[in-house]
Amino acid sequence: MAENQHETGVTRRGAAAALGTVAAATAAGTALGAGTAGASTAGLERGFRADPRARSTRRPNFLVILGDDLGWADLGCYGSPHIRTPHLDRLARQGVRFTDAYAAAAVCSPTRFGLYTGRYPGRLRGGLEEPIARPDKLHGIPPGHPTLASILKDAGYATAMFGKWHCGFLPWYSPVKSGWDTFFGNLSGAVDYYSKITSTGVDLYEGEVPVEDLGYYTDTLAARAADFVRERRDHDAPWLLNLNFTTPHWPWEAPGDRDVSARITARVKAGDGRALWHDDGGSLDTYRTMVESLDAAVGRVLRVLRETGQERDTFVLFSSDNGGERFSYQWPLSGSKAGLNEGGIRVPNILRWPARIRPRQVSRVPVITQDWTATILEAAGTRPAADHPLDGHSLAPYLLRGAREPQHDLFWRTRSSRALRRGRWKYLRGPAEGGGAAAERLYDLTADPREQANLALREPEVFRRLKARWEEIDAGLLPYGS
Repeated sequence: MAENQHETGVTRRGAAAALGTVAAATAAGTALGAGTAGASTAGLERGFRADPRARSTRRPNFLVILGDDLGWADLGCYGSPHIRTPHLDRLARQGVRFTDAYAAAAVCSPTRFGLYTGRYPGRLRGGLEEPIARPDKLHGIPPGHPTLASILKDAGYATAMFGKWHCGFLPWYSPVKSGWDTFFGNLSGAVDYYSKITSTGVDLYEGEVPVEDLGYYTDTLAARAADFVRERRDHDAPWLLNLNFTTPHWPWEAPGDRDVSARITARVKAGDGRALWHDDGGSLDTYRTMVESLDAAVGRVLRVLRETGQERDTFVLFSSDNGGERFSYQWPLSGSKAGLNEGGIRVPNILRWPARIRPRQVSRVPVITQDWTATILEAAGTRPAADHPLDGHSLAPYLLRGAREPQHDLFWRTRSSRALRRGRWKYLRGPAEGGGAAAERLYDLTADPREQANLALREPEVFRRLKARWEEIDAGLLPYGS
């Protein structure tokens, strides 16, 4: 009976968050982490309200943290019933939790294109890959293309990336060719957590030089990031750090699973092209441990930020590159990674900036990856390149100056599906869940976040307008097959 009550409490809290109604969340007594495994229940969230009086004399640092294939409700503060994430729950309590935040795409590479360029992934040839699977001179962010890092670097920022790049392979592409001063990490989409092997060999680089490290990757990245933050204490220049974990992406290896790593590594070396996918491995318990290791790693970096006195003036954004996969907890959303149902694209988003943002807040505003690029650039006091205008919309007026909630359409496409969100409405075309022919649908996400009631016939004018807008945006992008 206690377990049933526990699950019911999580469901109500998760549903209220998914509906995006602050009033419903407040009425229900929604607490960050309420009803979750070990999460704190101290204090209620309140609807977001900017504090225009808040000021800082320093340009902010930016710490942008990505999980990999992390499901929308895999964190305690988003309703996970069994995964303990005290550090990320605390981060949410200290800032703003977004209930209706989205990745730019349903898989890894194109979302990262969206974050780094601030534009639709389909504006570049490499952004059409879902995801980039192998080295190819056509598939990557061109070194001459403005990026978040290159623009901030030109504005005097120190820039670093630790972890997963997945926006093109050497010799044509790399982070150091696209504006990051420092890089340590992998170029591909997935590596073994200990051996760092992928289908083409060990994939770990210091800059553009291959290196070897046999530690657990999540911990290694946290250590590198913590060292960077510690070192920046003695410098006047502000900084951008992209911390891109591969956790909890397959293979399903928790800290200490060296035997699992050895077996997978041997299979890769023997030519097993599916070894890293780990189709015959993993469990809910392993997944839980992996997400908890991610939380601990984030906590380690945040602790150094606090100890070095840089916390107040650092804009920290946590997100995922797309929705969850096999073991993720996504209730009440439907779908998963690679699809355009909510479970494939809606992701946790947490923002903390003590100098400018009040704590214990929740925002129901729909936002997407490219919006954060625009927001960061405005917060840094710089502008995007004139010849590469952004597709994202800066949230700074809303977050910092009390402007009304931004009203803009969110757009997605894959080779087989299309989607557009406008306010409460979502237009979706793609294969039906469980298979079947593609169909066009219209959902009211406020009432139906699980996307079960197709309102296309009941609301034909809304359906027509959203479909027309999707086609208008699509016409300006590169076609698949180009």
